[in-house]
Amino acid sequence: MLEVNRHENIEILSYAEVKKVEGYVGNYNVTIEIKPRFVDVEKCNGCGACSEVCPIYSDNYFDEHLGPRKAIDIAFGQAVPFLYDVNREVCVECFSCVEACELDAIDFSQLPKELERKVGTIIIATGWDIYEPFGEYGYGEYENVITQSQLERILAPNGPLEGHVHRISDTKKPQEIVFIQCVGSRETERTYCSGVCCMLALKNGKLLKEEFPDANITICYIDIRTNEKGFEEYYQRSKDSGITMIRGKVGEISEDKETKNVNIRVYSSLTDEIIRISADLVILSSAALPSKGTEQIAKVLNLDADTYGFLTESHFGLMPQETKSKGIFIAGFAQGPKDIAYSVSQARAAASKVAELTSPGEIDIELITAEVNPEFCIICKRCEKECPKMAIKVMDDKGAVVDEINCDGCGICATCCPTKAIDIRYYRDQQLFSEIDGILEGG
Repeated sequence: MLEVNRHENIEILSYAEVKKVEGYVGNYNVTIEIKPRFVDVEKCNGCGACSEVCPIYSDNYFDEHLGPRKAIDIAFGQAVPFLYDVNREVCVECFSCVEACELDAIDFSQLPKELERKVGTIIIATGWDIYEPFGEYGYGEYENVITQSQLERILAPNGPLEGHVHRISDTKKPQEIVFIQCVGSRETERTYCSGVCCMLALKNGKLLKEEFPDANITICYIDIRTNEKGFEEYYQRSKDSGITMIRGKVGEISEDKETKNVNIRVYSSLTDEIIRISADLVILSSAALPSKGTEQIAKVLNLDADTYGFLTESHFGLMPQETKSKGIFIAGFAQGPKDIAYSVSQARAAASKVAELTSPGEIDIELITAEVNPEFCIICKRCEKECPKMAIKVMDDKGAVVDEINCDGCGICATCCPTKAIDIRYYRDQQLFSEIDGILEGG
């Protein structure tokens, strides 16, 4: 992150949101909204004096709401750029931060502002969100039921517990720990596999086993999917370390009101028995979802998404980085569930596609495009609605106008036009009829 921040040809616009994109490949106009931090980024040096005197605490979203943060604080300890921001939803405007800042960097009068950038290509890498399984397996109701992402923050040295795990309800060290896999995924609503949960559970299970060697750690799973290089060996080592694997879904879960233990009943399909566990801590491997940013940018750029909200590529096998719009590429979880190695390789592929497209300085466009005879156009707008590339605009004074850069000559507009006002260049009806006549004359 530091290397990116220091690179002379890279501009980071943090705390920002893309509001509008117009144009075409090689000439996109992007409108970006910079949200107010209520801190002058030119003056702030990240000293932290403002945060020290702030009296208001709220939960820290970066720590999965397990730790505190001040009303004025940084996002997390390694944030790039290292800038403070004010959470106006909890701020009481006591102005203690204003008095403490020697650089006069606190500015409560800031408003959102818009920037415009002209770019040639766009890469979408909007990441993923975690499914919050409220109402499932006691999550949100039982204190000692947490998600895998919350456990990640607990295990982190810079997390709310500085890497030392204990029960959420008290400070006791857990002796009976249960992982429940595929929470919210591989079911009717989300039939897909999240792709990372199995290895995440094995990794965190091993970390917990190292901290608590005498603890009983159980993973309840549907299938363990370890299909990448070295994953199967890691799975075997996890079993050899003493982690118990139960192939079956948890059927019943309840809480002991006195001890706060979580009572679990699970059926093992391998041993054909019902197993009961009184767990100190339960970790749910919840589903990975397309981020809210993915849904938003899909609307801004008019991109296709599948039934789950992941962006759709041009061709899964041959063009997994391209979208239906020329010059717009996707990488990482925005396209679908994948692990870090897959995300990195796809990001490199998207970057190479951009370099391939922009390095010549000019772009070859398709010669076979739609053309409109304005005399026949009745401005019905059918072509505009049906065009998958959004390459046709219907104007009241001119009729249908084709954007030849974005048009790829698919012919959908020509087939839906009721007056035959649209033809495909080099495949005009008159040309095809002439070919047919020539074939028949030769016979």
